[in-house]
Amino acid sequence: MVAEPVDSACAAGRRAAALRVAVEDPGDPRIADFVGLRDHGLRRRREDVGGDLAGLFVAEGDVVVSRALRAGYRCRAVLVDGTRRQPVPDDVLAAAEVVYEAGVRVLERITGMGVHRGMLATFDRRPLPSVATVLADARRVVVLENVVNPTNLGVIARTAAAFGVDALLIDRTSCDPLYRRASRVAMGEIFALPYTRVDRLPGSLTPLVERGFRLVALTPAADARTLASFAGDLGAEDRVALLLGAEGHGLADETMTRCERVRIPIDPRVDSLNVGAAAAVAMAAISPIRT
Repeated sequence: MVAEPVDSACAAGRRAAALRVAVEDPGDPRIADFVGLRDHGLRRRREDVGGDLAGLFVAEGDVVVSRALRAGYRCRAVLVDGTRRQPVPDDVLAAAEVVYEAGVRVLERITGMGVHRGMLATFDRRPLPSVATVLADARRVVVLENVVNPTNLGVIARTAAAFGVDALLIDRTSCDPLYRRASRVAMGEIFALPYTRVDRLPGSLTPLVERGFRLVALTPAADARTLASFAGDLGAEDRVALLLGAEGHGLADETMTRCERVRIPIDPRVDSLNVGAAAAVAMAAISPIRT
């Protein structure tokens, strides 16, 4: 095992340089948080201890790790590919006491192959805010029901940030927004986007109704109102909650009946859009961003 300072004049000006430590043994206890991430049961126990209030999450890639730091999450450990040639970003060096360099055996244990996106970092989770806190100043909200695919959730989060959505409400049947594939696809935008978990829909829609939100459900049904027609009637002060459901069967019937139904006109030879694509079209239409 070799330890030496990571070179960075900028980081050294802020504090002593982080150590770079080579790790060749997958059983090294100092990187225990990273090993076993492909084991779903182990990952759930390790990452979500105590439900919403504890545990850790893993960020992957330089940009995603930096955005987690910028959002104020506390970094626990950093693991980089021992073959990487680009310097470790200064903000990561400022946050990490040690940067572990992974050998091939370690990477294979973590990812199933000898490569990853150059960097992994573990962070402490934070307690989730209340629904009232998330909705306090919101006018555009996205509500997710049973969105279990982390790629779709990541696309939705990144799109929400791009189009000025104020908050996400994610039901407990949907996947973890901090799961590393979701945050990677979102390019770390989920870290700065206000969100919280809610219980079963449609019961959890009550706080939105009480605050005057229009509940809008996307559906391919031919008798639904077109998105363009709906968006054309929106005023600057209107509050809108866009509801999105699982890939395939969409929102539950009992949830759909609580909402205005809106469709995106498409070629009749195609039955529907992917939920991430549909979300992007809808969020662009109702976005407050016009410049």
